[in-house]
Amino acid sequence: MAMDSLDPGAASAPAWAGKIEAYGSNHTVIDQVLPEMLHLIDPHWYQFPPMNPLWHGLLGFVIAVLGFISLSGNGMVIYIFTTTKTLKTPSNLLVLNLAVSDFLMMTCMAPPLVVNSYHETWVFGPLACALYAAAGSLFGTISIWTMTMIAFDRYNVIVKGIAAKPMTNNGALLRILAIWVSSLAWTVAPMFGWNRYVPEGNMTACGTDYLNKDWFSRSYIVAYAIFCYFTPLALIIYSYFFIIQAVAAHEKAMREQAKKMNVASLRSSEAANTSAECKLAKVALMTISLWFMAWTPYLVINFTGIFETATISPLGTIWGSVFAKANAVYNPIVYGISHPKYRAALYQRFPSLACQPAADDNTSQVSGKTAVCEEKPSA
Repeated sequence: MAMDSLDPGAASAPAWAGKIEAYGSNHTVIDQVLPEMLHLIDPHWYQFPPMNPLWHGLLGFVIAVLGFISLSGNGMVIYIFTTTKTLKTPSNLLVLNLAVSDFLMMTCMAPPLVVNSYHETWVFGPLACALYAAAGSLFGTISIWTMTMIAFDRYNVIVKGIAAKPMTNNGALLRILAIWVSSLAWTVAPMFGWNRYVPEGNMTACGTDYLNKDWFSRSYIVAYAIFCYFTPLALIIYSYFFIIQAVAAHEKAMREQAKKMNVASLRSSEAANTSAECKLAKVALMTISLWFMAWTPYLVINFTGIFETATISPLGTIWGSVFAKANAVYNPIVYGISHPKYRAALYQRFPSLACQPAADDNTSQVSGKTAVCEEKPSA
């Protein structure tokens, strides 16, 4: 019996040798693309050699890890928020919608990307490519507008205070419905001729066509960026500007009142509630900031393509996928650490997963009550 037959790696060695040989030769990144996908490939990508197989392997590994963490974390958030009575409030419906969006995004996008990274090209055909890109667009848009609605809710509670009209269950559901419908409209537009979904430069993922020189096609990316990036960003900045302003004014008034009473500080119920609300506002702001950190690389890549400000390489397009998928991991971690009642419910059902002992959670639950957590579900 030949010695080669005893070596389990002998059969795969020629394949890897061929890939390494292709890397750095006169081959291109297009060589492994399926024939039925070639009509979607922009001529821009024909100038680049194949990516180092190490990058494909690294991308597949990172996405697999992010997918596992995201599905576990968001699945836990969905389970806790839907089975805990004290968490069934109108404001928390927005949090639940965010978790559902992140969960669905990783369910639809992580497995195909891992498989394609193994094959080093898109292997599922043109229709799946369009559906994959549409899923990323849909759930990404839902996430940012949900975070915007959460910011508005914080603005309503903190800035307007007792004068604010509380959000009801119906109000929250109408907001969620509007988010899904508008996001779906932007998602299906490329399928009807306003831009299109094509493989990205790394050939393992799909997205909008930002290399098309037609300005009708380019106008979609500009309009999409205005509606799904810049407008939410402006609204969030507006909300948090007045939130911070209201908090600063409140703290100043409390210090002046304490000085008049010759005490170090005032620990009234109102002050405690305001402090807790400010804490949740900071958490929401951090979550939103992480979202923009996640999606800004895609914005930069798309704008670089339509305005031709620099040369986009296949390797450069990888970072858009990595940062965007990482966004689905942030939210359950942030809310799991910061939300007292979520943490208490998590400890009750899964003690080994809780961040703190039960006693600490109960203490935090008392001191961390907010109008959002305490409001009763409304019709």
